[in-house]
Amino acid sequence: MNDLCADIGYKSVNHYGEELCGDHVDVVEESENSTVIVLADGLGSGVKASILSTLTSKIISTMMAEGLPIEECVETIAATLPVCSVRGVAYSTFTIIHLLNNDTAEIIQYDNPQVIVLRDDVNYDYPKTEMNIGGKKIFKSTIKLQENDVFVAMSDGCPHAGIGLAFNFGWKREDIIDFMETIVPAGYTAKTLSTMLVDECNKLYGYEPGDDATACVVKVRKREPMNILFGPPSNRDDCDRMMSLFFSKEGKHIICGGTTSSIASKYLGKPLKATLNFEKSDVPPIAELEGVDLVTEGVITVNRVLEYANDYLDENKLYEKWSFSRDGASLISRLLFEEATDINFYVGRAINPAHQNPDLPINFSIKMNLVEELSKCLKQMGKRIKVSYF
Repeated sequence: MNDLCADIGYKSVNHYGEELCGDHVDVVEESENSTVIVLADGLGSGVKASILSTLTSKIISTMMAEGLPIEECVETIAATLPVCSVRGVAYSTFTIIHLLNNDTAEIIQYDNPQVIVLRDDVNYDYPKTEMNIGGKKIFKSTIKLQENDVFVAMSDGCPHAGIGLAFNFGWKREDIIDFMETIVPAGYTAKTLSTMLVDECNKLYGYEPGDDATACVVKVRKREPMNILFGPPSNRDDCDRMMSLFFSKEGKHIICGGTTSSIASKYLGKPLKATLNFEKSDVPPIAELEGVDLVTEGVITVNRVLEYANDYLDENKLYEKWSFSRDGASLISRLLFEEATDINFYVGRAINPAHQNPDLPINFSIKMNLVEELSKCLKQMGKRIKVSYF
């Protein structure tokens, strides 16, 4: 069993003036280490295209995740979705990236721009086999995965970017490869890479896209465990047990909360050094403790991390706020969103007397909700989450 995993991120911009996107990306976990990713591009734009692409990606991803062969999936699509009566062309084009045991990738492509694969930060020309399924020309490839492989799937809105504006004939595939070869070595996450690519397309369209543009990036990387301690245990006698479990886990260690960090300091026999560095006026400063990678304040900081997590899954507009800052919330966000693949939460159920002040908007249930909501967001990012309560 290898220790590789897939970091998956995607971003779309809608056709100018349209409320809905005509492209759709669906990610379905087939098993713990196998995933089906489908990018479908519906005919035209707007509501009709959105319905067609959503149906296409849902049908294919669900059928493939159940282990049905690609031939059957494509025939089902052909029989289910209509052909445009005016143009007589396909209802929806699609790209499938099927990751098997985080060891092999099957790429199946129908009429979308060809998937770009970067290996060792440069373009990798992978083999393709042509198939004919239901009168449709389908290309299939099988690639053995290596660490740091990057797959870039796109709708045709990406290579069409800038037609008649920045370029006469659009932003060619070769240009997109050059662009990706420039930014991939910087080590960005899949979500950031897809955002940068689509933002560049949007810029080439003069911020008025003539087509829906979507990029889905899959980055193969090693598993990176991370551990978070948040709040003291409800029973004081459990302090040592909680600490020994927390510190025995491999990976980086983050502690959130004043009381919690004091317990950890006593357990480790090391002094807790507070800093009065207010990087941001609305985020409490961090502290230092030997043997711990990051020590922050509790509820206020974690609440800010949750805010960043929700935005990261949506428009990713706050990326610049947390990607370079040195405050506690930004540092946790970088560790969780960009570095970690497996996250273990150790959550204490003790009720903090300081939070019982009726003038304070913090109470026990808010703390528990924060953990639940943050876990949910991190799962959506593709992280493996385990929560232990004490």
